[in-house]
Formats: sequence, C-alpha cells, structure tokens
Amino acid sequence: QVHLVESGGGSVQAGGSLRLSCATSGYLSSTYRMGWFRQAPGKEREGVAAIYPLRGSTYYADSVKGRFAISRDNGKNTLDLQMNSLKPEDTAIYYCAAVPYEYGGTWFDERTYNYWGQGTQVTVSS
Repeated sequence: QVHLVESGGGSVQAGGSLRLSCATSGYLSSTYRMGWFRQAPGKEREGVAAIYPLRGSTYYADSVKGRFAISRDNGKNTLDLQMNSLKPEDTAIYYCAAVPYEYGGTWFDERTYNYWGQGTQVTVSS
C-alpha cells in the first residue's frame, strides 16, 4: 500500500513563494509517475504539474508555467513543488498523486492516478 502525505501549505501574500512536499511511504517505485493537482472552492480538481520517471520529464499547466517547478528525490521518496510569484488564483487545496508508469493516461487527468494524498491548503492574499 502506498501512502502520500503533503506538507508545506500555508498563507502567503501575492508575489510570495511556498514549497510543498509530498512524503511517500510503502512501496513507491521510482518508475511511478507523480503529479500535483489542486482544487479551488467551487471548481473541479485540475492538474498543476507532473514528473515522469526515467528521464524525469516534467509537465505544467499553462497557468503555472515559469512560476512552479516540480521535482522528486527517489532516494528520499519525496515529491516537491516549488511555487514562486504566487497569485490569489493559486489559492486551493493541493494534492500529490502517483500511478505506476505503465498504467497510461494523461498527466493532467485525475483519473490517471490511483494514489492520493489528503491535501494541503494554500492561500494567497492580494
């Protein structure tokens, strides 16, 4: 069984930065795809970023390109999301997710992933 636990959320003013971390426990192979999603009040959950195994290819939603950076440390079993130049519209609950690479699916589709964390709140004030 895989467990994902997010941390690092909080409140920050617009233009500030936060770093989210996702700690994994249980069996989580380095061949798993991992991603960050977020859900704002009244909105559907959306893909923010993902990182693929092997070559470490990364993918970002257009709304966060150039501001957010996803990274993983297979030795420490952690997934991070560095968020810079935060905007009020980035306010949401952020979730990390994982799925074995061979399962297929698109990185930004939540149905692709079968392991989820409980989420961490990020609030950006103007």
